[in-house]
Amino acid sequence: MNISSAIFECSAPDLASCPDESLPEFAFIGRSNVGKSSLLNMLAGQDGLARVSPTPGFTKLINFFVMNRTWRLVDLPGYGYAKIARKDKALFNRAVNDYLRRRPNLCCVFALIDSGLPPQPIDLEFVEWLTSNAVPYVLVFTKTDSRKPAEVQANIAAFQERIAGWFEKPPEVFRCSSATRNGRSDLLGIIESTLKAGPAEPETEPMPNDLPPTVDEAEPPLGLRVRAGNEQAKSTKGKKWSKMTRPW
Repeated sequence: MNISSAIFECSAPDLASCPDESLPEFAFIGRSNVGKSSLLNMLAGQDGLARVSPTPGFTKLINFFVMNRTWRLVDLPGYGYAKIARKDKALFNRAVNDYLRRRPNLCCVFALIDSGLPPQPIDLEFVEWLTSNAVPYVLVFTKTDSRKPAEVQANIAAFQERIAGWFEKPPEVFRCSSATRNGRSDLLGIIESTLKAGPAEPETEPMPNDLPPTVDEAEPPLGLRVRAGNEQAKSTKGKKWSKMTRPW
C-alpha cells in the first residue's frame, strides 16, 4: 500500500464526538512509552503526523487521521500511565472503552507491545480484554532494534505462551521498528487486505461490558476497566462500515 495523503481530521474526547462512520478505521493502542507515535509517523511516512512527546501518556484524546481519503488511522490514548489524575484517567478510559466496544466501523486494533520487555501484566490484561470483548486485533511488537534478536525473540515467545490458552486461533503477530522501518509493509498489508475484503453484516452477538474481574477494582491498572454507561453515540450520515470478515 502506498500512502499518498495523511490528513488530521479531529480529536474526540468521547464516542459521541467521533467523526461519522463512513470510513473504515484502524486503531493503534499500547502501554505508555511503547513507541506508538513514532510507529504512526513511520506508517504514514510523515514525521509530524503524530506528536512524539518525551512525556509518557501525552495522548489523552482519540485522534483521527484520514489516509488516502479512503480510511482512518486512529491514535488511541495509551494505558497504564500512573501520573494521570484519577478523575481524568477515568474520563479518557471510558472514551477508549466505548470506542473499542461500540464503534461499528472499527476494522482492526493494532495492540502494541514493547519487544524489549518480558510479558507485562498490564499488556496481558489488555489483550485478554480485547479477546473477551471480541474486538478484532493483531499484536505488534515494537522497538525490535533496541535489543539483541535473541532477547526480542524470547520476549515475544514468552508473551505468546502466556496467551496461548485464550483462543483456538491465536492473533497475527508482527514485529516492527520505527528506526529501521522494519514491519511497515506488513502492517500496511493488513490494512490493505482488510479494505479489499469490504464491509460485512454487523455482528449481532452482544459483547461483555467489563474487563475480567482479575485485578483490584479500587485502582484499575488499565484504561478500560470502567463500566460503559448508557450514552448513545451521535447520529451519523452516510454509509456506515460495520464489523468485517477479515482475511487473517
